[in-house]
Amino acid sequence: ECSHYMKNFDVGHVPLRLPKAKELLGVIDRHFGTLAFCRRYLDRLDCKQYLLGLRNLCDNGLVQPYPPLCDVKGCYTAQYEHTILLRPTCKEVISRGDDY
Repeated sequence: ECSHYMKNFDVGHVPLRLPKAKELLGVIDRHFGTLAFCRRYLDRLDCKQYLLGLRNLCDNGLVQPYPPLCDVKGCYTAQYEHTILLRPTCKEVISRGDDY
């Protein structure tokens, strides 16, 4: 089951027939823009009955679903990222803290 999504900005205008899909696309544009979002965020924005509209947006390529990363069936993996500074003579990880 997928819970994370992001708007695909490479897609041009796509005519939508479902009013709920049009309404949801407006919410996504206003509140998330280029950021990824999860269904929990739509719940917090008090969006009602959005699953059919969200599926329609995904089917039309306007929204890209991002399923969870799985390594072994039933287990989830975590992804960690750091900020790096590339200099002419070296690379430096600036976000490295005590936990890494």
